[in-house]
Amino acid sequence: MLKRERLLKIVDIVNKQGIITVNDIIHDLNVSDMTIRRDLDELDKAGKLVRIHGGAQSITHAMDQELSHVEKLGVQVEEKTQIATLAASLVSDRDTVFLGPGTTIELLARHLLQKKIRIITNSYPVFEILTQSDTAEIMLIGGDFRKNTGTFVGPLVNSSLQKLNFTKAFISANGVHNEEISTYSIEEGEAHQIALNNSRSKYLLVDHTKFNREDFYVFYNLHDMDYLITDDQLREDVQSHYEQYVEVQLSK
Repeated sequence: MLKRERLLKIVDIVNKQGIITVNDIIHDLNVSDMTIRRDLDELDKAGKLVRIHGGAQSITHAMDQELSHVEKLGVQVEEKTQIATLAASLVSDRDTVFLGPGTTIELLARHLLQKKIRIITNSYPVFEILTQSDTAEIMLIGGDFRKNTGTFVGPLVNSSLQKLNFTKAFISANGVHNEEISTYSIEEGEAHQIALNNSRSKYLLVDHTKFNREDFYVFYNLHDMDYLITDDQLREDVQSHYEQYVEVQLSK
């Protein structure tokens, strides 16, 4: 089978099934493990699918089925680490910071452990990381618990956030399409919106695979963000398009 034919076949399989494993493709195409992994990396960089731990996900699958927290931990790890490192450099001592849920934000939290700041979050995984800090003042806002993402949501969370002000808010999203920022959960989106509205500086942290994608609930307008931080795998034409809405910063 020619390489081009194999790549087209892989894209067809992942689009039909939503999520596939490396072993599934090896079985279907009778190709080596190393070849399949190279193919998946190439297709991910070309924007044809999303590379996840042990396999791949269809670009459109997020709207049909939200990835679990564990599944998200294996996606775009290098890019997310770059984004988190850049974002952490923008946090100063004495800041009051909101951190939303998401694996990119969790990586950011790891970079903030030595800073003398106040951090508010509704993400339990983020809170767990922050408990290792001896310098940060930490507040976990509780409410209804979404097990899939480890996030507290609902009226209690929203009511608490409405009474708080932040110098900086860092959130992530499942999709950025033109000026629309979207996520899977309405409740998580509502909490994002309140925290952003109450923050002096607003930061959106998304890797390059999230651009030109849509999810179920649009919770914010890109025009109203101050900065968008992404990784250096973002194509130049995509970067140019989104710079009409917000300042785009590339991590390296």
